[in-house]
Amino acid sequence: MDKRITRKVKVGNIYVGGDAPITVQSMTNTDTRDVKSTIEQINNLAKAGCDIIRCAVPDMEAAQSIKEIVKFIDIPLVADIHFDYKLALESINNGISALRINPGNIGSIDRVELLAKAAKEKNIPIRIGVNSGSLDKKLLNKYGKVTAEALVESALEHVSILEKVNFNDIVISIKSSDVIMMIDSYRLMSKKVDYPLHLGVTEAGTIWRGTIKSSVGIGTLLAEGIGDTIRVSLTGDPIEEVKVGKEILKSLGMIKGGVQFISCPTCGRTQIDLIKIAKEVEDKITNLNKDIKVAVMGCVVNGPGEAREADIGIAGGNGEGLIFKKGEIVKKVREEELVEALIKEIENM
Repeated sequence: MDKRITRKVKVGNIYVGGDAPITVQSMTNTDTRDVKSTIEQINNLAKAGCDIIRCAVPDMEAAQSIKEIVKFIDIPLVADIHFDYKLALESINNGISALRINPGNIGSIDRVELLAKAAKEKNIPIRIGVNSGSLDKKLLNKYGKVTAEALVESALEHVSILEKVNFNDIVISIKSSDVIMMIDSYRLMSKKVDYPLHLGVTEAGTIWRGTIKSSVGIGTLLAEGIGDTIRVSLTGDPIEEVKVGKEILKSLGMIKGGVQFISCPTCGRTQIDLIKIAKEVEDKITNLNKDIKVAVMGCVVNGPGEAREADIGIAGGNGEGLIFKKGEIVKKVREEELVEALIKEIENM
């Protein structure tokens, strides 16, 4: 797939757009004023593979807390601000790496210019974020309802405000909870500007439903070469957002490294507790820093052959299983020892 060529924007020590790798983002769900909890969550997200983290800044106390938070984290921090330009200025002064703010909502052009100047002085980009749930009434009246065209027009209005004050370090997101509308919006926007695009299905839902919707929406666009950074929005632990985001990129071959995991769906030939074993193996290999493919298969007859492209794996039998490498059987192990034996083989690779 040919990736859409976009401008390159620096977010802390990471680049977004251009030839930079697709980055995975998430957002804290702690109270930003609770510095200790926020630092702890950010560092846990970073360990899970999060590249850029965003936090809500609802008031001045939260903006001031950023000064302490950034001392103890190693990934770029984005301040999410609505309406109050003073909170944005305070966040810039306290060390954030990027802003998420819509310039049309913070008042006069003088305020926008002041904010743009402060951001430019510290090389801080601004992400414009338009959501289907907060579309301006003027555009709702114009289009009669929320549409992809309305979302794009809204985002372009905010972009033009920044461009008027000569600010161009811009990232754009145009999210919708409707997957088709989200896809249509980003496709349309990608034809109109060359700014980096932040992909996401907003309010996607719980981990199960949200993962499906996000994978379809984000995955479709990435496969078309559209998108420079992603956030999977889930109702749950933010670490799940990062895990899903990373898996989307892995499935499209957009990131290397880390374990790829495959398993069969089970069938009438399965004679071991494959579902339990697969879950145990997946849990144990999630954070392994090895560029390998691991397979858990339920059938000793076809398992090794079907998973021939895997570097290592299990094929289950009657109360026992085979450990295989590149489709070749290397060891027979009792069912209760399979997981431990497989992990040991993986660690020795």
